[in-house]
Amino acid sequence: MAGPTNESLLQSWLEPLLADLPGLSLFDAHTHIGFNDPDGARLSSEQLLEILAPLDARGVVFPMHEPDGYREANDLILSEAGDSEGRLIPFCRVNPNDGAVAEATRCIELGARGIKLHPRSDAFPLDGPESRGIFALAHEHRLPVLIHAGRGIPALGQHTLELSADFPDAKLILAHAAVSDLSWIWRRLDEHPNVFIDTSWWVPLDLMTLFSYVPPGRILFASDVPYGAPALNAVLTLRCARQAGLSAEQIRGVCAGQLERLLSGETPLDLGPPPGPAERPSDLITERVYLYLSAALARMIVGADAEELVALAALACQVTDDAPEAEICRKMADLIAFQVRSFVDVSPEELAAPSTQRLALLGPLLLATVLAVTPSVPAPGEFVAT
Repeated sequence: MAGPTNESLLQSWLEPLLADLPGLSLFDAHTHIGFNDPDGARLSSEQLLEILAPLDARGVVFPMHEPDGYREANDLILSEAGDSEGRLIPFCRVNPNDGAVAEATRCIELGARGIKLHPRSDAFPLDGPESRGIFALAHEHRLPVLIHAGRGIPALGQHTLELSADFPDAKLILAHAAVSDLSWIWRRLDEHPNVFIDTSWWVPLDLMTLFSYVPPGRILFASDVPYGAPALNAVLTLRCARQAGLSAEQIRGVCAGQLERLLSGETPLDLGPPPGPAERPSDLITERVYLYLSAALARMIVGADAEELVALAALACQVTDDAPEAEICRKMADLIAFQVRSFVDVSPEELAAPSTQRLALLGPLLLATVLAVTPSVPAPGEFVAT
C-alpha cells in the first residue's frame, strides 16, 4: 500500500498516555493470522509479532475466516503461538456447521486457551445445539469464548445473555464494543458476571459509551489486527477510559490484568461500578467536527470519496481565537491538514482494502474524532508530519 504509516504521529499521542500510567502493560484480546480470508486480509505470526513489539504487547490470536475449515488453521495457531515465547496466546476458531465441539476439544487438548466464534461469516445461529455444545465445553474447562459482535447476527445480545446464564463458568467476550447491542446490554450485565466486552472498535463515541456504562472489570483492550492497529486502538482506549474517569488501577485491569485472569481460569477482578456519563454540557462546535469526520471515515473505509466531508470538518474547526473551543479546534484542524497533506497519494481503493495499515493510514482523522469526545484528556501540543 502506498503512503506513510504515520507511526510517529501515533507514538506522539500514545507516549504521554503511557507515561501517566507507569507499569501499564498491553494484552490485546483480539488478533488474527491467516492467508485465505475471502476479504483479502492476510497476516503472518511474524508480522503480528512485529506489530505488537513496539508496544511490548502480548496478544490472543486466532484464525481469520477459513472457508474450507479450521483444522489446519488451528494447528498453525497452536504451533506459531508455541514458538512465540508467550507473546501469543492461542484460541481455536470453530464453525458449529462443521464438527465444532470435536475440533474445539482437540485444540484444547493441544493447548488452546479459548475459542473464537464468528456467527456471521460462518453462518450459524448462536443458540443452536452445536453452538451450545461449544459453550458447554468452555464451561467445563472455564475458558473464554470470544464472539464477533456486529450487525447481521439475529438476537446476538439476547442469546449471549442466555448462554452466559446456562454456562456460568464460560467467559463470554463480545467483540467490537458490542456495538450491535451496546445501547441496552449494559443494563443487564450485573445479572451476567461472566460477560465481557472488548474495545476492538474505531468509533470513539461508542467507546465512550462503553466506558461510561459498562463496569471497567468487564472491558478488555483489543485491536482486531489486521483490521485494526494496536497503537491506534491503545490511544482510543486509553483516552476514552481517562475521559470517563477510570482510575489507573482500573485502566491496568482493562489493558491486561483482567484478561490474564480469564485466561488462567481465576475469578475475575472486581474493578468497581461504571462511572456513568460525564456531567458536562455537550459542545455543539466540536460535535459538528465529529459528525463530519465520522461520516467521512465511514465512506473512506469502504472506498468511497469523502473529500467534501473532510473539507466541511476543516471548516467547522474555524472558530475565533477567543472561543472556548479554540485550542481543541486548532488541534483537530492540524490533524485534518495532516491527513490531507500526508495521504494525498493514497487512493480510496487502497483505504478500502483490509490491511494492517488501513486504520493507521486514517489515524489523523481518527485522532481528531477521539479528541472531540475526550476534551479533558491532554493531547500533544505540537506534532510534525514526517
